[in-house]
Amino acid sequence: MNDWRVPGFTSTGSKRPDALFGTPARMTRASGARVWDEDGREYVDYVMALGAVGLGYGHPEVNRAAEAAIAAGVVGPLPPVVEEELAEALSAQIPWLEQVRFLKTGAEAVAAAVRLARVATARDEVLGCGYHGWLDWCQGATEGVPAAVRGLFAELPFNDVAAGREMIRARAPRLAAVVVEPVIVSEPTREWLQMLRAETQRAGAVLILDEIKTAFRLAIGGAVARYDLDPPDLVVIGKAMANGFPLAAVGGRRDIMADANRTWISSTLATEGVSLAAARATLAVYTRDNVCDHLHRIGTRLLHGLHEVQRAHSGLVSGVAGIAEMCFLHYATEALSRAAAQRAAQRGLLFKRTAYNFVSLAHDEGTVDRTLEMLHESLRGI
Repeated sequence: MNDWRVPGFTSTGSKRPDALFGTPARMTRASGARVWDEDGREYVDYVMALGAVGLGYGHPEVNRAAEAAIAAGVVGPLPPVVEEELAEALSAQIPWLEQVRFLKTGAEAVAAAVRLARVATARDEVLGCGYHGWLDWCQGATEGVPAAVRGLFAELPFNDVAAGREMIRARAPRLAAVVVEPVIVSEPTREWLQMLRAETQRAGAVLILDEIKTAFRLAIGGAVARYDLDPPDLVVIGKAMANGFPLAAVGGRRDIMADANRTWISSTLATEGVSLAAARATLAVYTRDNVCDHLHRIGTRLLHGLHEVQRAHSGLVSGVAGIAEMCFLHYATEALSRAAAQRAAQRGLLFKRTAYNFVSLAHDEGTVDRTLEMLHESLRGI
């Protein structure tokens, strides 16, 4: 037993010590691409709040916008002006977001998209591909989820055209939605994406793209923009949209979004003004500074370097996975994976051993090159 007041050590499961590095345990502050732990040690970071930070921690323009919103009262009895301003700005950059609803977390936003799909289709079943949050509708193997709820959801295999087509057609009369992450360790094939669009239209189901990780990273408009796709019916965005402030959104076709008025999707703090203001400032920086171009360029330098790490330590590292903007190393064993992550942390590098590591605007070429040196040093010691 332990005497932690927070069961499991932390409220964010992906930040528990055994999921990351074993050490450091807790942090006290973050700035740019660096964080400091409770003992004052400094680290170069690639976790970037699990992908929620694209500009670097504490970006001054985002902070100023948030501080002004704090001074204006944070939250009140009426929706803030910035809510509609942000919706307009997002739609200008992501035209397939014809209307938008805001929430606080990605899990909420994807659940809202599924609710809208069920209202629009009057059907219950959902196929999903990827991770869509912790809520009951998509957690079929999790203890505490009722069997009746589990029975409404099934996993769709990533990049498998034949199996995906068969699953959609078999469920077509009962299928409300297909929800997919467009990038899962590797890039999607165009054939798979085209199959999803064609088969959901044929089935009369709603196609939902979960762009929580990929929007504001592959492009402001995520995978739809990067791969020049036909827009899905609904899109969910979050994480880097507000550079670490808690905000997510569901948006898409006007006729489906209008069904928000037929059901109940609401949260007291969905219209909290600080996160909305932070997102408005974040979007302005992204558009002005071509942030996604920087992420791709710096991420490509990191990815190429990881391939060199793999070649130099092939007995320990079995492969490189992901794409430039979000990547990681595959290790030969779980024990080696843990040892490598812990040794890197001891040298001042927080580099995840599983999906994903994220670059930010605060990472430059020198930071990446030093990172690769630290990875080599860490692996040489094993």
